[in-house]
Amino acid sequence: GIAQDTMLESYVLDSTASRHDMDSLALKYLGHRTIHFADIAGKGAGQLTFDQIPIEQAGPYAAEDAEVTLRLHRAFAPRLEQLPGLARLYREIEIPLVPVLSRLERQGVRIDRERLVDQSRDLTERLARLEEDAYRVAGRPFNLGSPKQIGEIFFAEQGLPVLEKTPKGAPSTAESVLQQLADAGHELPRLILEHRGLAKLKSTYTDKLPQMVSPITGRVHTSYHQAVAATGRLSSSDPNLQNIPIRSEDGRRIRLAFIADPGCKLVAADYSQIELRIMAHLSGDERLLAAFAAGQDIHTATAAEVWGLALDQVSPEQRRSAKAINFGLIYGMSAFGLAKQLGVERGDAQAYVDLYFQRYTGVKDFMERTRQQARRDKYVETLFGRRLHLPDIDHPNQARRSGAERTAINAPMQGSAADIIKRAMIAADAWIQTERPPVRMIMQVHDELVFEVEEGAVAEAKPRIRAAMESAAELAVPLLVEIG
Repeated sequence: GIAQDTMLESYVLDSTASRHDMDSLALKYLGHRTIHFADIAGKGAGQLTFDQIPIEQAGPYAAEDAEVTLRLHRAFAPRLEQLPGLARLYREIEIPLVPVLSRLERQGVRIDRERLVDQSRDLTERLARLEEDAYRVAGRPFNLGSPKQIGEIFFAEQGLPVLEKTPKGAPSTAESVLQQLADAGHELPRLILEHRGLAKLKSTYTDKLPQMVSPITGRVHTSYHQAVAATGRLSSSDPNLQNIPIRSEDGRRIRLAFIADPGCKLVAADYSQIELRIMAHLSGDERLLAAFAAGQDIHTATAAEVWGLALDQVSPEQRRSAKAINFGLIYGMSAFGLAKQLGVERGDAQAYVDLYFQRYTGVKDFMERTRQQARRDKYVETLFGRRLHLPDIDHPNQARRSGAERTAINAPMQGSAADIIKRAMIAADAWIQTERPPVRMIMQVHDELVFEVEEGAVAEAKPRIRAAMESAAELAVPLLVEIG
């Protein structure tokens, strides 16, 4: 029977003000420096476990935890009650989600160890081949992980163009620079990028996941964090299940190693283009609303609007450009950023954006209104009243001010999507807890929920999962869920 949670009270009041652990909050709001665990248990390899600590030290440490938690609650509760929207968000979304996340973490997910071990072996061989290729192109062996050595070969020996410099004035070999050089047709940057990508997959997933299987359950158990992302999104760690790449073939192979128990299937339910749907709802733009109401593919519809074509005349290339514009605008991308993504001149990208805003005037007005409201209030809100504070919205530094403006436009959409999937999780969990179907909710990945369902129950479970997710919010456009 958890009644209150000071970490969540702090997070709901201001997600960006500080970290939300007890030590940080005590210092910030009570002016009190707490006894840290390392003060009594030491650090590193010699750190004691709590049962080894003398009672004279353990007692005050534990008592202080209880006292500080109550004092924090007394500081936060009155502030929350003065903001009914935030108090409701805390009571109706964040607190009920705690036991749901606890169950998700305890369920864990089964992985196919052998498949990952095979993939690790394969990656090792491919990394060795990439190294050999890189040495051949460079004309000598070098350390692919050393920016200094890479810089020497690129700029001193091979005469590649210097695109950016580090703060100390040396030519930069950052990922974005390597990508630009690779896009310009230089082979060595392409090989190094490919090597880095595979090495990261190997160290983060194919090598590590098999070691994280619990000897008790035979499954991998992530930790979900409810008070980290400023927008209200959940994050996950040890292992991070939220950023397994899906665009690359190798990333998809790692996903195949997540399997169901014998006699069960994994059922993944994903909100379709939820942020664009929220944009349509918030902006009230007639053309966007009409396209979603008619069930059109939104990127094809946008391409048709921007280039003045019939839907069936839109080419795959035009749809791809329209998709970049749709998502770019949500994330506040500039014409410069869009030009880079589409591989076109900046003037062309600006022309696309201008055409877009001529057709979707409601979106343009919404963005302008949001910027003005953010400057006035220093925060923006999601559909469910979550506030995202913007301390940099009138910062004298242009870059920080622009960053805050981009956040102001994006945060209501990302934050509303986060609130909606949290409500969906609470609804799906309530169905599972009350009716006890042979269904377990095992993962949340951004706009997607993953369930483990007995094979015979899949047909019955799908409409129930869809209902829980599609009824999580009332929007001016249909909320659609794709299940596979």
